[in-house]
Amino acid sequence: MTADGITSSEPEASDSLKTFGAVLKALREEAALTQEEFAPRVQYSVHYIAKIEQGKRFPPKGLPVRAGMVLGPVAKRVLEAAARSLTKGAGLASWFRRWALIEETAISLYAYECRAIPGLLQPESYARALSERRLPPLTEAQIELQVTARMERQRLLSERENTAFCFIIEESVLERRAGGAAVTRTVIEHLLEQGARRNVEIQIMPTLQEDHAGAEGLMYLAETPDNQWLGYSEGQLSSNVIAAPTDVSILLQRYGKLRSQAHSHEATVSLLERLRGAL
Repeated sequence: MTADGITSSEPEASDSLKTFGAVLKALREEAALTQEEFAPRVQYSVHYIAKIEQGKRFPPKGLPVRAGMVLGPVAKRVLEAAARSLTKGAGLASWFRRWALIEETAISLYAYECRAIPGLLQPESYARALSERRLPPLTEAQIELQVTARMERQRLLSERENTAFCFIIEESVLERRAGGAAVTRTVIEHLLEQGARRNVEIQIMPTLQEDHAGAEGLMYLAETPDNQWLGYSEGQLSSNVIAAPTDVSILLQRYGKLRSQAHSHEATVSLLERLRGAL
């Protein structure tokens, strides 16, 4: 299991995604359009439209409007109604959904990761590389569902501009080059891009750090709208939402220390640029 909502067991399918895809396909076929004819008219690739119709991709917000311009106003209203019924947790492991719901409304989100790039910061190529290497192996459909869920979660960074996001990532995670050099370059460029947001702070923890407050492993923290702090932790085959004030206080103390031990924002940017140049 990972704090990114991926598990080695079979991910849960989404009936709502499949239904949306079936509705889109029926409306397209009713208009006597092939995917190859329809896709350029709504300004998406044929591959992307095919994945949406198969229930393997979360449809973009603008699709009902664009489709309506091609298929008519009735089709637009039908697709908008179908979009409202979509399950936001589609593709997320059932045990992770409680934390995903907490993320949705949090006013502060903190993460310390020592195993992988946090899910909210993973570009698609990196998320796909992790899923493709999962054991036991996943089917292509399962991989698509998980990657779709990961990309959908990331809308929080752009939609929740008043939420303070803070990420501390071990330098060794980047040095591992999961997925290869090209994927790692994409990861670094994505971190630089997301770290430029006013509400996002990314710090890299140097590999050589004798005084380190993260010896107990990863931690995630969230502040709710009523200013209650909650924590989240994981092991290989377990996960836990932490609500006890005493335990959450311990995590906050550790996270505060980690922030002081990690590279500053400016030093992190310089390090990322050096790592990118070395690829």
